Amino acid sequence: MESAIDKHLKCPRTLSRRVPDEYQPPFPMWVARADEQLQQVVMGYFGVQYQGDAQREAALQAMRHIVGSFSLANGPQNHDLTHHTDNSGFDNLIVVGYWKDPAAHCRWLRSPEVNDWWASSDRLSDGLGYFREISAPRAEQFETLYAFQDNLPGVGAVMDTTSGEIEEHGYWGSMRDRFPISQTDWMMPTSELQVVAGDPAKGGRVVIMGHDNLALIRSGQDWADAEAEERSLYLDEILPTLQDGMDFLRDNGQPLGCYSNRFVRNIDLDGNFLDVSYNIGHWRSIEKLERWAESHPTHLRIFVTFFRVAAGLKKLRLYHEVSVSDAKSQVFEYINCHPQTGMLRDAQSPAS
Repeated sequence: MESAIDKHLKCPRTLSRRVPDEYQPPFPMWVARADEQLQQVVMGYFGVQYQGDAQREAALQAMRHIVGSFSLANGPQNHDLTHHTDNSGFDNLIVVGYWKDPAAHCRWLRSPEVNDWWASSDRLSDGLGYFREISAPRAEQFETLYAFQDNLPGVGAVMDTTSGEIEEHGYWGSMRDRFPISQTDWMMPTSELQVVAGDPAKGGRVVIMGHDNLALIRSGQDWADAEAEERSLYLDEILPTLQDGMDFLRDNGQPLGCYSNRFVRNIDLDGNFLDVSYNIGHWRSIEKLERWAESHPTHLRIFVTFFRVAAGLKKLRLYHEVSVSDAKSQVFEYINCHPQTGMLRDAQSPAS
């Protein structure tokens, strides 16, 4: 048994864990490991928004263009594609890329092929919406948790190895305890989301400034290789409960500190659904996310169901990654997106 916090990220604790040192978790779980050279990762969410079947092919072409740009120099080490329909009735395709070198990501983002396409007037006139939401947490600012040990998705795909069985899971507060920074820092948010360019109500180009310790969770489910019994377990028992919780946050999360919640289904380049899904949640803080997780009936049902089945999982793959980041390491930009998209809903406009 080992700590979720890697040895080179350990330091003397000034803030205690939620459980005693002799705590033993009820079933095995693992985390992703990176070598000491990893200083920071980049999690880039690049979206295409459209409405109705008439725009679907144009949106897919735009998505493929973004995927193609990942093949340029300094592109991400791993990516995946998703679709979801939001509660305003818009379809959204998101290309999610991960970099283990922020400087490479910066070179990619500023390359003429990428920057000129984003800055082109065509983005304002082609009838689609676009967004890019980028967070770049330092090594001490994110944690992972997997019920499996191979072919890690998401940020795990750009890490180096998988841990042995870890101690910090199976109890309320374990998510926080897996953050290296939690040894000395409460990860409290600073300021509010601010509109710094454009007007969400008018569309066009809008830039939002985030704040320190804005939290991002990706919580995933992969039933592609599951056999009949586990497929039924996921589709008939876990998914309905999960869907209820994710829909609740999507529609009612604002008072709880949830800026945006998207329950997405993975797709291929032609838009065909895969048997993989995940949630993308942006929160004001880890504390707000914890409070919902520990107290709200929708998440309690998810948690109880997972506890009941976790030890017996064979091919059903469940995981999550959670991060916080500094305001200077965040990008939230939108082009012709409806005003409920992502950070647009909760961003404060400058006083007139």
